[in-house]
Amino acid sequence: MTRFALTVEFDGTPFFGLQRQDNGPSVQQSIEDAAQRVTGERVTLHSAGRTDSGVHALAMRSHLDIEKKFEPFRLMEALNAHLRPEPVAITHCEVKPEDWHARFSCTGRSYEYRIRNRRAPLTLEKGRAWHIARPLNAEAMHDAAQALVGRHDFTTFRSAHCQAAEPVKTLDRLDVSREGDAVIIRAGARSFLHHQVRSMVGCLALVGQGQWSVSQVGEALKARDRAALGLNAPPHGLYFVAARYADDTQENSQ
Repeated sequence: MTRFALTVEFDGTPFFGLQRQDNGPSVQQSIEDAAQRVTGERVTLHSAGRTDSGVHALAMRSHLDIEKKFEPFRLMEALNAHLRPEPVAITHCEVKPEDWHARFSCTGRSYEYRIRNRRAPLTLEKGRAWHIARPLNAEAMHDAAQALVGRHDFTTFRSAHCQAAEPVKTLDRLDVSREGDAVIIRAGARSFLHHQVRSMVGCLALVGQGQWSVSQVGEALKARDRAALGLNAPPHGLYFVAARYADDTQENSQ
């Protein structure tokens, strides 16, 4: 049995999420079905994180165990051939020790949220960014975001359906920057609660539009109450960017 680590890129638009679902298509199901056609084996895909319906990934790290002998490059090519025309691609494949686990060995995860801040409707990025026509103050958003960095009880920013054992997490970074008409929010932590990034972004957008003061984000955090949440940002602007591992030298794992 060989453990193959995969780096997966996908457009989440047609999927009900990364994890296999009973009520619709998932990225996991697509990759597992492709692997069965390639190997003749039923395999289970394990991934560094979960994504909601409509959320995208630039470099999700996953693994699967295969009995049949394959060179990593040949396996990647075969999987990609069987994944077409679905918007899923394996961009890297390598062999890992059997005790390496895409989820449990992961020491850090990074997300990026993309907002297009312009009057004109989106064309090329429709379904891939949150369109906000009203002007956003990215500097105020960044200032407000710093109240969330560190170890906190993130109950306010946690989905009611979150399965995490507790709401306390350590947020390593939450940066907001403007790049032309794009406002980019970058978040990094060892792990995140369900809807945490989208909930934080939604409140920061309220600050950017002047509907909330900078201090209200910190006040919402201290409330430790989901009812204090101002807004949950839509899923289609969110991207899983990278997973970090102690033994990993891959450029996309930083």
